[in-house]
Amino acid sequence: MTLVKKYFSFILSIFVFIIYLFTLAPSVIQIDSGELAAVQATLGIAHPTGYPLFTIIGFLFSLLPLPFTKIYQLNLLAAIYCSVAAGVFSYTSKFLLDNLTVFQTIKSVKQKKKNKSKKEILRFELNETQKIILSVIAASTLVFSKTFWFQSTSVEVYSLHLLLISLIVLFLIKAFVQISDLSITIKNNWLIFAFFLALGFSNHMTTLLILPGTAYLYFLKEKFNKQSIKNLFRMILLFLVVLFIIYSYLPIRASQNPQLNWGNPVDLERILRHISGFQYQVWLFSSTEAAKKQFEYFISNLPSEYFLTLFVAAAGLLFSFFNARKFFLFSLITFLSTVFYSINYDISDIDSYFLLAYISIGFFTLFGLLKTFQILNENKLNQSVVFLILLVFPVSQFVKNFSEVDQSKTVVYENYTKALMNSVSDNALVLSYQWDFFISASYYFQYVEKFRPEIAIVDKELLRRSWYYNQLERNYPGLFIDLQNDVNLFLDALKPFERKENYNSALLENLYRRIMMTLVSTNFDKRDIYIAPELFDNEMQRREFSLPEGFKLVPHLFLFKVVKTDDYVEAPLPDFRLNFSEIKDKYQTSLSSFVGLMLVRRAYYEMQFNKIDRAKIYLKKVAVEFPETEIPQQLRSLILN
Repeated sequence: MTLVKKYFSFILSIFVFIIYLFTLAPSVIQIDSGELAAVQATLGIAHPTGYPLFTIIGFLFSLLPLPFTKIYQLNLLAAIYCSVAAGVFSYTSKFLLDNLTVFQTIKSVKQKKKNKSKKEILRFELNETQKIILSVIAASTLVFSKTFWFQSTSVEVYSLHLLLISLIVLFLIKAFVQISDLSITIKNNWLIFAFFLALGFSNHMTTLLILPGTAYLYFLKEKFNKQSIKNLFRMILLFLVVLFIIYSYLPIRASQNPQLNWGNPVDLERILRHISGFQYQVWLFSSTEAAKKQFEYFISNLPSEYFLTLFVAAAGLLFSFFNARKFFLFSLITFLSTVFYSINYDISDIDSYFLLAYISIGFFTLFGLLKTFQILNENKLNQSVVFLILLVFPVSQFVKNFSEVDQSKTVVYENYTKALMNSVSDNALVLSYQWDFFISASYYFQYVEKFRPEIAIVDKELLRRSWYYNQLERNYPGLFIDLQNDVNLFLDALKPFERKENYNSALLENLYRRIMMTLVSTNFDKRDIYIAPELFDNEMQRREFSLPEGFKLVPHLFLFKVVKTDDYVEAPLPDFRLNFSEIKDKYQTSLSSFVGLMLVRRAYYEMQFNKIDRAKIYLKKVAVEFPETEIPQQLRSLILN
């Protein structure tokens, strides 16, 4: 029992890790998973803000000779990060309970002594076992909240972010309490805090959301005087040195021109542009309407995160106000800062930006559990029964969220990416911007598994970025050899835009459209060219992108093939299986819609050439595997015959 008490946080991490293994993705999943796995495995440079620490640790972990595919091994690392974060949170919670009086205001302490008897004060005291159990239950409510849990299922920068932000909060609280572990040679916990803060910033810039609460605790503890300012400068110096060392990875690696070299940050201008997330700033603080939409989503999504535990967190909010006012204010400041920043970021996959707010709710839950324990204990209930009642909260979250976060059978993105790449000819050129379903995943399969690396996959949206031409030329030499003049004109016109100077938007757009058109015409005799359906349905319908004169599109299977003939063009039969999950999310629903519609289009094409048997095959595929896709009335009869 003594060992259990001593290593309870480690034991919790092992338990959580085992649970997380059941929901771990076996392959790539949606959005950035494929790109981030490829960046780690090839030691490349990821999308802004670069995530150098995440990349370096992931690369070293990928070198371990484990009996798994690289993608599963890197997904496993995400589960490890989140599991250790669970242990750190439980340790921090126990530390809080040990030092609760430090976070009380002088006024509240005097009030308790004045109004309460000695017996009433003692009822707030917990023994070691009780503190550990409450801390473990509080941590369990956090690790089984939906967004936290989801970060453990696949390669994602937020898994490491959760571990680092948990360590940052731990050493911030230790510095405030000013207790140093004997095992730590550095006695100044503020410096340890600054070190982990730098690690946090070297992984994800949303670490800055901890700073308002940090400033409150720091100046509350150290006051605003000459010594505190001197100590602050020491912390900042250490922070900058660590940050500089880790971020130096970006220019060093970029100068070696890796396969994935997002931003090509070889000089100061490009480094600053990359780590500031310049290309994403257009979505930050864009409008009050966007902020309202994101805030409504945050509020409506809270029950999905914490379920019944929200009632306990609400009680803990009130209880901490009266019994740990200083920590209450720190948590509230952190919560509000996170929510305010995040709702002003107009992106669809916003959930992970609320993680620090969910951690704040986790701490309020700790105080809510403490209050609930006291109430139940006062009613003379057996303590074992009391703790079983408290376990209802994390267990209810586990039951509710398991199916929503479970990625253990998610192979649809691998299947789709490989089926699409197998459907095109050797040395093909694919023009698309299906980042969430295909392009990100293709990075992993092409650059790590070496699956059909000769296919030139071009992200139409990234053609707007100067660095992307360098990456394409490195991976697909000669792609722009016959339109280099157009590329140079475009890059010259792009410079003032990327430098936030005055630029000619009309000229920039015209040159961009010309590049897309000439990319097709100059490569047509060298490669088979395919256009993804999103370009046809959006840009081509709006006349923002058009084919050169004499070129046509033929529905091929997943894509349109560019041709110069009116004759029949054969395409592969739909003998693929995508294996959608039983519960489709918005990404799988969109992917299903893409594929189903393309199969219907191919069936139409077959009918135009009186190839009825082939048309039936495509339509039956739609009816069986894509039932949500509407089959036009004039084609339905083919399925019945």
